[in-house]
Amino acid sequence: MIKGLYEAHLPMKNLEVSIGFYQKLGLELAWRDKDTAFFWIEERKSWLGLWEGKEYQTPYHPSLRHIAFRVTYQDLKESLKWLESIQVEPVPFGRRTSIKPFVRPNQGNASVYFADPDGNSLELMCYVDVPNELKHITKKLSFEDWEHLVNNKL
Repeated sequence: MIKGLYEAHLPMKNLEVSIGFYQKLGLELAWRDKDTAFFWIEERKSWLGLWEGKEYQTPYHPSLRHIAFRVTYQDLKESLKWLESIQVEPVPFGRRTSIKPFVRPNQGNASVYFADPDGNSLELMCYVDVPNELKHITKKLSFEDWEHLVNNKL
């Protein structure tokens, strides 16, 4: 029945500033009115709604005000350069101090984080093929550590 995610929504303080930011990320503006804008994430498959209003003051929590965009593993390896090229600063995830992308072997994914102008948490994320003998690892690993581990397991 369910084929994918159609839409997600985030609150904004200033829609004009937010529109510029999301266009800088390469998203295409699909539709807008006075206080709402929708961007295609994947055209005719999924979009992101931005809503101007006081709700942007809602404190961040992982279950609120967060979007993860799917990218390839290679894209994620280049993500810090890309973010720098569009003048967006990555941020550490949770209690981590590093801004570098990292792998979660037990979840089979990898991420890097940044924020939009309203402090909404944004993530570039990809799937990672994890050999069965490494799926027990719960520690977040740098790409360097992950690739060293995988290359030495083969």
